[in-house]
Amino acid sequence: MLPSLSSDYFQFFGIEPKLVLDTDALQKRFYELSRLLHPDRYSKKSPEEQQYSLDATALLNDAYRVLRDPLQRAEYVLKQAGFEIGEQRSKDVPPELLEEVFELNMALEEMRDGDASARPQLEQARTKFLSMRDEIDGQLNTLFAKYDAAPGKETLAEIRAVLNRRRYIRNLVNDVEKELQ
Repeated sequence: MLPSLSSDYFQFFGIEPKLVLDTDALQKRFYELSRLLHPDRYSKKSPEEQQYSLDATALLNDAYRVLRDPLQRAEYVLKQAGFEIGEQRSKDVPPELLEEVFELNMALEEMRDGDASARPQLEQARTKFLSMRDEIDGQLNTLFAKYDAAPGKETLAEIRAVLNRRRYIRNLVNDVEKELQ
């Protein structure tokens, strides 16, 4: 049976909406649907059926791209539940990082101005932020399992806060790595 062109990615894949997914099973389902919906199979069909194939294939690719990535999947679930997801703003700096971010920004400026003596400080910062990111990923995995066991807005709010923190840390890592290249 062909899936309906639902804007709900989980429904389109015919899977239960969860934050912890079996990615191997998801990939298998993706390949099944890809074969079923491929435009080549519809080349001799009516124009409406050909259009369905094109639309369904585009939806399939978008849905798979989001669902296979745990962070994108979490953001998708948050959006579906009505939570706003946006880029990190400076007022969202985790309080315990304020001083470190200030020092990091000074070291980044020094590197940009050609002062290579800031390199060790940046390398140390990168190591610390990568470690923090890994710790946050562990927190997210725990929260994802908690949500799957008992879905609720409170858990989603916790997930959103941790995702915001992770996004902020990711941006710091990206800034440091850009200067260290």
